[in-house]
Amino acid sequence: MKTYILTIIVLLSLFSCNNRETTKVERKGQPTIYRVTDDDVEMNQAIEKANQTLGNFKAALLSHNRDCMNFAIKMRFDTPKGGEHIWIDEVTFIENNYFGVVDNLPESTTEVHLGDTIQIDKSRISDWMYLEKGKLYGGYTVRVLRKRMTPAEQKQFDKENNIIFAD
Repeated sequence: MKTYILTIIVLLSLFSCNNRETTKVERKGQPTIYRVTDDDVEMNQAIEKANQTLGNFKAALLSHNRDCMNFAIKMRFDTPKGGEHIWIDEVTFIENNYFGVVDNLPESTTEVHLGDTIQIDKSRISDWMYLEKGKLYGGYTVRVLRKRMTPAEQKQFDKENNIIFAD
C-alpha cells in the first residue's frame, strides 16, 4: 500500500519463542517490523476478527466507492522460525480470488519478493484494511500494535498518519 500508515506498521512477524512482548526491528530505509509470539492471544483474536469480517472488505472493494482507497490484505508466509505477515496492496477480486502486489520487503520468507503480483491465499489472510474519507477500516493487527505503543509513540503515529480509527 503506497500510503503513510504502512510506513509505520507494515508487517507482523510471528515467531515461536517464550517472549510475549512486542518487539520492533527498525530497518534503515525500510518500514519497522513488529514481532510478536505465535501464542499472543490479543493478536490471534485480531487475526480471527479480520477473517470473520473479510466480507466487509470485499463489499467495500467491489462497491467502487471513490471515497474508499488503499485496499490491502495482510497474508502469512511460512519461514523457518514460524511466519511472516506481509501487506499486499493494489488488491483486486477476480473470479472469487484476491490478487495484489507485495508491498513490503520481506525479512525472512523467500516465497515472495517486493513488487511480486500474487494470488492471495484466503486461508493465510491475517488482516485487511482500507481507508474511507480518512477513516481506517479493518487493520485489526495495526490497532493491537498501536495500543501497545507508548503514549508518545501513539501521538507520533497519529500525527504522521493523519487517520481516524473507525469502530
